[in-house]
Amino acid sequence: TQRSGGETWFEVGRSKTYTPSADDIGHVLKFECVVVDMETKLPVGHPNTILTSRVIPAPSPIPRRLIPVSGTDMMGQLDSDGRISSSGTFTVLSYNILSDTYASSELYSYCPSWALSWPYRRQNLLREIVGYRADIVCLQEVQNDHFEEFFAPELDKHGYQALYKRKTNEVYGGNIHTIDGCATFFRRDRFSHVKKYEVEFNKAAQSLTEVAVQTTQKKAALNRLVKDNVALIVVLEAKFSNQGADNPGKRQLLCVANTHVNVPPELKDVKIWQVHTLLKGLEKIAASADIPMLVCGDFNSVPGSAPHLLLAMGKVDPLHPELLVDPLAILRPHSKLTHQLPLVSAYSPFARGVGLGLEHQRRKMDITTNEPLFTNCTRDFIGTLDYIFYTADSLTVEALLELLDEDSLRKDTALPSPEWSSDHIALLAEFRFQTRPRR
Repeated sequence: TQRSGGETWFEVGRSKTYTPSADDIGHVLKFECVVVDMETKLPVGHPNTILTSRVIPAPSPIPRRLIPVSGTDMMGQLDSDGRISSSGTFTVLSYNILSDTYASSELYSYCPSWALSWPYRRQNLLREIVGYRADIVCLQEVQNDHFEEFFAPELDKHGYQALYKRKTNEVYGGNIHTIDGCATFFRRDRFSHVKKYEVEFNKAAQSLTEVAVQTTQKKAALNRLVKDNVALIVVLEAKFSNQGADNPGKRQLLCVANTHVNVPPELKDVKIWQVHTLLKGLEKIAASADIPMLVCGDFNSVPGSAPHLLLAMGKVDPLHPELLVDPLAILRPHSKLTHQLPLVSAYSPFARGVGLGLEHQRRKMDITTNEPLFTNCTRDFIGTLDYIFYTADSLTVEALLELLDEDSLRKDTALPSPEWSSDHIALLAEFRFQTRPRR
C-alpha cells in the first residue's frame, strides 16, 4: 500500500501458492522464500523475494440468464437472482471443463498462458459453476487429483455431495492422478443419493469380443474398442414435493447419466456402439422402476450424426453413412440400433418456441436439428458436441440457460479465453417432474 513515507507490506499468506482475491486489486504482491535450518528452525542467509506488477481484476464473462420456455411458469416467483423459482422444479448443469492435461499452449496458442494455467482456470470455473446454482451438476474432463483436492471440497462448502468415476487406464500411460473422468454433484438439501452405477466401456468391449468376435480377431477387436471411456449413472431421490402431485406419499426418483464419449473421429462404429451400450444399460434401469431420466455429457457427436440420432430419435436410418464403417460387425443388424426411452434434447424448445426472449435464442439454434449452433468453440472447430437429454413422458422443460453467440464470447471467437475457462460452454436446464397416473 502506498503511504506518504513509502510502502507498507501486509502478510496475506504462508503457503506455497496464493491466488489473488478482489482485496488485492491495485496492490503489488511480494513473494518471499526463506531457507530454514531444520534443527534450529532459524532462517539461513537472506530471503529471496519476487515482486509482481499491480493486481488487475480478473475479466468476468457476461452473465447468462435463465430463459423460461413453458408459458405456465412465466408467472412464477422470481428469486433474489431474478430467476423463476418454484418448489417443484430443479436445475441440471452439464459442462466439459477442459482437463488441465489437454489445456496446452500448443493446442490453444490464442489463449494467454496465464489464463490457461490451472490455478487461474480452476477459480474461474468454480465461480462460474457455483454461480449457476444448479441442483445437479454433471462435469466431464475432471482430473482425478483435481476432483479430490479441489472440486469435491470446494463444492462441499456450497452444499453439494460429490460422486466420481475415473476413466479406466488400459490405454492411458501417464500419471494415474491426471486421468480425467466424470463427476456428478447434487445439492444435499434437494436430493439424496440412492444408487450409483458405473459403466466401463472397456468391460463391455471385453464381453462383446468374448461372444461376437472370432479368436483370431480378438486382439485387433479389443485394440479398436478399448478407449477407456466411462459413464457415471446416479439414482437420486427428490427431497422436495411436486406441487399438486397426485401421489403425495410416493418417492420421487430421478436417474442421471453423465458421460464423455471421447473416441477418435475415424472410429465412428466405436462411438455409436458406446452410446448404444449406455442406452441399453439405462433401459434396464427404466424397466426395473418407473423413473425419469436425464442423459448428460459430451458425446463428441454433432447433430445429425448416428450417435445423436440414436439418442434423439431412438433409432438410426440403416442407410446412414456412418454405419458403413463397421469392420467388427458390431452394429449389425442395424435394426438392433434402437432404444425405447422417450428421450428429447432439452434445448429443442428454443428452436420450437415463440414468445419474448425465445426469438433471440432461436437465432443461436440450428432449426433443422433443434440443437444449439455450437457448444464447443476453438480456432479449428465450432459445433455442438454436448447435450442434455430427458425422458419427455416424465419431465418437462421449464427454462434454459441462454446460449452464447460468437460475438459475446470474444473478439476472435475462440475458447478458452480469459473470460471463459473451457473450450466448451455450459448447458443448463430447469425441469419439472410430470405428474402421471401410475402404470
